[in-house]
Amino acid sequence: MNLHEYQSKKIFAEYGIPVPAGFVAATADEAVAAAKKLGGSVWVVKAQVHAGGRGKAGGVKVTRELDAVREAAGGMLGTRLVTRQTGAEGLPISQVYVESGSEIEREIYLSLTLNREKSRIAVVASAAGGMDIEEVAEKEPHRILSATVHPAVGFEAYQARELAFGLGLGGNQIGEFTTILKALYKLYVEQDASLVEVNPLIVTKAGNLVALDAKIGIDPNAVFRHPVLAALRDRTQEDPIEARAAEHDLNYVSLGGDIACMVNGAGLAMATMDIIKLHGGKPANFLDVGGGATVERVTAAFELILSNPNVRAILVNIFGGIVRCDVIAEGIMAAVTKVGVKVPVIVRLEGTNAKQAREMLAQSGLAVTPAAALTDAAKKAVAAARSR
Repeated sequence: MNLHEYQSKKIFAEYGIPVPAGFVAATADEAVAAAKKLGGSVWVVKAQVHAGGRGKAGGVKVTRELDAVREAAGGMLGTRLVTRQTGAEGLPISQVYVESGSEIEREIYLSLTLNREKSRIAVVASAAGGMDIEEVAEKEPHRILSATVHPAVGFEAYQARELAFGLGLGGNQIGEFTTILKALYKLYVEQDASLVEVNPLIVTKAGNLVALDAKIGIDPNAVFRHPVLAALRDRTQEDPIEARAAEHDLNYVSLGGDIACMVNGAGLAMATMDIIKLHGGKPANFLDVGGGATVERVTAAFELILSNPNVRAILVNIFGGIVRCDVIAEGIMAAVTKVGVKVPVIVRLEGTNAKQAREMLAQSGLAVTPAAALTDAAKKAVAAARSR
């Protein structure tokens, strides 16, 4: 679960991490009122969306007059911001964040995330802040610094000092950097974060460190432990189909293809998508119905994948272990009947009660195409999608 910049900065401030003063606004008038309240002569108006690359996409405007604040906010609110992270449809802007302008001497990238290979929290930093960090990592990997944190010891001051030296910080900045990193680590652990990112962490012309941007992602498996954070969730920033899937405890990820997949087990789902690609098709989604699938859940899964107008065929690939194939067959028949499926449905069932399930589908009178094996199923799905 991601938080907006203004929400993340509020949490930063609670942990003692320096951030510029600012206020969130939902209208152009509120944005002007926020600028007046802040005072000064330079204000930054920022679109609040769950995506990076806002500046390059026109979602960050530096203004020096109140009329310019009004114009910038009015031009953003009610529109959709398209960045390299949003896809062509973009994300809706319902709020902007107005903050005081900062005098920037230099910019630093800083983040904490999970290094899954080492099963430890990793601190990543770079003197190339404010830029596309992925591009820096690819083209100039020597500019990326990192440190991993031992869970029994926690983040240590010497690690912060080593990173600070590598970033070219000196004097009092080293102490400030150490304090900020310790606070970020504490935040990461206490709030069950999956990502805490500051891009950029600026060095002001006065020589101080300030978090000019803030991004916090919360581990979705731990949100139940943080009701205050859960209340900050903005569903308008989420894929609507993925949000509906979560309500049914379905693991769903939208993709750009036209062959919908319904599979039990994440590994089998990945293999199914791979074999569709191998035979020239494009998966429309990742969908794992899980091991405890019921007729209701399978029906909900069909409704979800069919809400995607790009779907031209459906491939159901079930290995009956914990979940019985006859239960899946009941769900398929109920869904096809209830939803009124108008695209080809290819079904491959193996495992517990697979023979019984195949007989149920054959006798149903529904337009369901059986497949003998996964390769056969993928070929039939690709052919069906192309024929439409």
